[in-house]
Amino acid sequence: MSDTVEKIKTVTRNEVLKTNIPTLAGNIAATLANPDAQAFSADDEQFLKFHGIYQQDDRDQRKIAKHFMFMIRGRIPGGVLSGPQYQVFDTLATQHGNNTLRITTRQSIQFHGVVKTGLGPLMKQINAALVDTLAACGDVNRNVMAPVTPATTRARQQVYEDARRVSEALLPQTKAYHSIWVEGVQLNLEDPENTGFVDPLYGSQYLPRKFKIAFVIPPVNDMDVFTNCLGFVAIIEGDRLLGYNLTAGGGMGRSHGNDATYARVADVIGFITPGQLIPAARAVLTVHRDFGDRTDRKHARLKYVLAERGADWFRSEVEARTGFKFEPARPVRFTGQSDLLGWQRDIDGGWFLGLWVDMGRIKDNGNHRLKSGLRAVADLFPNVEFRLTANQNIVIAKVDDATRERITAILSEHGVRVAQQASALHLAAIACPALPTCGLALAESERNLPGLIDQIETVLSDVGLAGEEIVIRMTGCPNGCARPYMAEIGFVGKGPGRYQLWLGGNESCTRINRIYKDLVKEPEILPELRTLFTRFAAERQPAERFGDWAARTLWDAPATVAA
Repeated sequence: MSDTVEKIKTVTRNEVLKTNIPTLAGNIAATLANPDAQAFSADDEQFLKFHGIYQQDDRDQRKIAKHFMFMIRGRIPGGVLSGPQYQVFDTLATQHGNNTLRITTRQSIQFHGVVKTGLGPLMKQINAALVDTLAACGDVNRNVMAPVTPATTRARQQVYEDARRVSEALLPQTKAYHSIWVEGVQLNLEDPENTGFVDPLYGSQYLPRKFKIAFVIPPVNDMDVFTNCLGFVAIIEGDRLLGYNLTAGGGMGRSHGNDATYARVADVIGFITPGQLIPAARAVLTVHRDFGDRTDRKHARLKYVLAERGADWFRSEVEARTGFKFEPARPVRFTGQSDLLGWQRDIDGGWFLGLWVDMGRIKDNGNHRLKSGLRAVADLFPNVEFRLTANQNIVIAKVDDATRERITAILSEHGVRVAQQASALHLAAIACPALPTCGLALAESERNLPGLIDQIETVLSDVGLAGEEIVIRMTGCPNGCARPYMAEIGFVGKGPGRYQLWLGGNESCTRINRIYKDLVKEPEILPELRTLFTRFAAERQPAERFGDWAARTLWDAPATVAA
């Protein structure tokens, strides 16, 4: 048997698919045009991800029949949308989705509940608004994150522009995306130009798994930079961007019962100048491309390459590919990860408004009509920007004095407060969508966490901790999309009404937490937390947070914090 055949038999099915059709076109356009087809084939379901689309079904309706629908995720580098672009997203959510917009933990917007007949029109209108969904999912670099708060320094704008440059530099070059979603035709796979296509950066097999990048400006770690495959920590002196500390090898995904999978914080590799940014990003990505595990998708992330080969090996490999040496990393200190909410002055003297979005879901709910209020702002003030945060909130930026008062009035008319927007516990919480849309969810998350937080607040009040801020995150499965493994309290779904309980992250999200209880049923959560909170109230040191107390008293070994 030849080595080639042997290799094909050992790599995963996804690797064979990518090798056979490196254009990523599949038969997507043909199925899209077929009115009798309600869903795409299993193969095309994998190709769709590279186009920013997940095929799903409504799990609340499975007992009746499979109701196929689609989740579409935008590629929005740095999370910035113009007013007119936000209008398009809002309109499409109403016309083709479930009338909500979901802010993701990677500064993007997801549409949920889109049926196949609405998929083509939605995708075409997104692209007409000069936004796209290319590489928002799939085995490629995903949406590149960057700080959105304009209150820190004018260098923030350069950091944002750098994030956009990296995003463009790492985009796959296939023509299939434009052919299918803009031109509306199937890419001719018999054309020699297409049959011989090999992406100049990704090659014919793309990456072994997804790849995530974030930029961050200390002392605020609002992007959770250490959870990313590749991170750029801005080093700013005065108002001048000197360069970046490069981090690599972070990631949240793991699998229950598989000790070979684990969440990991990134290593700090060294310092680079702004001019070295793109070569460094390409080099790190190609290390993942060349050394990532293609035989086991659960073991295919860059974090395992770093964990098994070491940061020194990785540094040397990247240096060999770029042709320059890393300088020693510059000292930095992170103090928190929360967003600035309410009205704030920006660095240029204008205003921006940070708005809390409960679980990231922009919707109208009774008297709290957030979706309608934001749309009214976009309609009346097309020059403002809408900026998405990694904590699933939204910032309205580029606001002058006169516009500020009018925006406050408009939001008030829609039941949206600009001050004292929620309690400390709600403000610090995030969750993944989970049921009923995500096919991987084992338990509830978005639909469960708000009510649970209300109950936790009661328990905290009972033990003398009313108003205490604790970072709480919940996911419906161990993949960790809401980054529960960095939270002070993390809930990770194991089954219906069942969760793992993780404790000991810190305020700045630089320390990974640890599993405290492998299985807690929903009725057991509050009694378990009551016992912990009672101990915390009695044993805490002055100004000590819950996560720091948990790491100090509940762990068998000292806490380690990312440098």
